Amino acid sequence: MRVGFAGTPEFAARILTAIAAAGHTIPLCLTQPDRPKGRGMRPVASPVKAVAEGYGIAIAQAAALKTAEARSPLFKVPLDVLVVAAYGLLLPQSVLDWPRYGCLNVHASLLPRWRGAAPIERAIEAGDTKTGITIMQMDAGLDTGAIVATSEILIDALETAGSLTKKLAGVGAKIIVEVLARLAGEGSLTETPQSPEGVSYARKIEPHEALVEWQQPAAAIERKIRAFDPAPGAYTWVGASRMKIWAGKVIPHASQEEPGTVAAIGAEGIDVVCGEGMLRIIELQPAGGRRMTSGAFLVGRNLALGERFSSSAQRRA
Repeated sequence: MRVGFAGTPEFAARILTAIAAAGHTIPLCLTQPDRPKGRGMRPVASPVKAVAEGYGIAIAQAAALKTAEARSPLFKVPLDVLVVAAYGLLLPQSVLDWPRYGCLNVHASLLPRWRGAAPIERAIEAGDTKTGITIMQMDAGLDTGAIVATSEILIDALETAGSLTKKLAGVGAKIIVEVLARLAGEGSLTETPQSPEGVSYARKIEPHEALVEWQQPAAAIERKIRAFDPAPGAYTWVGASRMKIWAGKVIPHASQEEPGTVAAIGAEGIDVVCGEGMLRIIELQPAGGRRMTSGAFLVGRNLALGERFSSSAQRRA
């Protein structure tokens, strides 16, 4: 089959690699434009572009597909199906209608739960114990299309968005190859409409959400830390310095101190009072520094009991 592909991050690159390895003809790959990164702000290709170049696949990098001018070059390439995985751009109806069998989306949740841009992060943040991959026949709605296949996995207690993304990429790669083989052999797929029950939306992660609110329960903060690892990284303020928190442990002890107060300091970590319970900070990253254990951080800093971690910068007088 002539299989087009649309995707951008590493999650999608894993899936593109699997489709190519399965022997499908891939005449075109859509991915987002190169983005400036690093200290020199040089344009960097997406992981999907890097894979496509390695296989000699033609690449299209439109910044948007809203205009006929942006879409018309695509339609010159005949496709049997377009596989979409974390592309990051909206597909107009004309693009959905372009391939012979339409567009199949590899979505990182068990739809209809967590429709939208950040299903992996929101599942961890909410404390879900399971998630998975849904292969969906795309329609004009936001992840509302009929389900073609699903595969469920458990979310481990210490799962981060980074580790879960890698697991789901592997699951997605396997299941989309199976679906494409079925489509090639039978010429059609069995579609099941999504249930109207259990719908939830995984809105895009906004930068302000990464700030730790110590008034929240320790369990909620710990989930946020894992949900926002590796990006954008949960953080707090220590005086006028911003500090990222990469790993923590919920300590159920109650305290009369104000949320954000350092209640204990030891080799195992830094215990901070929360709205409910305490959070033991195990791994952190000071401003301008690297990721390190709390023990390593304490070697170079005289942190005192009663010191406050804050949800806003505290300027010294």
